[in-house]
Amino acid sequence: TNLSNRGGESKYAVWKYHPNDECRASNGGRLVFEWGFMSVKLLACLSTWFFLALPSFALEAPAIKLPMPAGGQFDLAQLRGKIVYLDFWASWCVPCKRSFPWMNQLQQRFAAQGLQVVAINVDVRVQDVEVFLKHHPARFIIALDPEAKTPAAYKIKGMPTSVLIDKSGQILWQHTGFVDADKTILEAKIEQALK
Repeated sequence: TNLSNRGGESKYAVWKYHPNDECRASNGGRLVFEWGFMSVKLLACLSTWFFLALPSFALEAPAIKLPMPAGGQFDLAQLRGKIVYLDFWASWCVPCKRSFPWMNQLQQRFAAQGLQVVAINVDVRVQDVEVFLKHHPARFIIALDPEAKTPAAYKIKGMPTSVLIDKSGQILWQHTGFVDADKTILEAKIEQALK
């Protein structure tokens, strides 16, 4: 997968599984596993790639004010009183193509209970965003951050990364990566926050 972006190598690591007993990051990092079964190795990789980070104390979500593709401005503060599923993504991110249909389902399923899905794009060229959305339509809020200031404020290290924010604007947890196996865990966390 070509992970280059922003005119050069992407600063966001996307983890890959390699059959030669290793998990490697796109930025050159390496984790070596010595177990004898392929399934155990893959499970170990997945446990390294995709994690839920539960803060030991409440963290206030940094403010976000960004333009939207159709015009207007997104302001995170206007969503106080709702649970916000905040997703950071890019057009070159392969897992993002799988997460968009699922996020559409999330928005439809939980909107009446107070959930709002927001996806922040970090592509430099808006044309890349438009092409992606043409093939993967979004029925939730899209905001544009070509300077990638918001991911820096949230200390995002890879794409995609999602952050769940409670009704008072506090970060509940952060999750990096997306595979089908994540859906059950993420939906359980969302349902718990909505109670």
